[in-house]
Amino acid sequence: MTNPSAPRRHLPTSPFKAPVAPSAKHFELGDRVSHDQFGLGRIIGVEEGIAMLVDFGSRTARILSPYTRMSRL
Repeated sequence: MTNPSAPRRHLPTSPFKAPVAPSAKHFELGDRVSHDQFGLGRIIGVEEGIAMLVDFGSRTARILSPYTRMSRL
């Protein structure tokens, strides 16, 4: 039985390009950010390469890398 959450293996003979993992965005302590789900916030904690702790006013969230739904303002 295969694991449905595991990425599929790319065959070298495939006519399609190999999937590319998104590169992690870089944020610093104090940066103002916008998140697709939570809205506007400020970085209040950094776990380098792992996660960011973001204060969104009504809640604080730990956003995991690669931060695809978050952008710097």
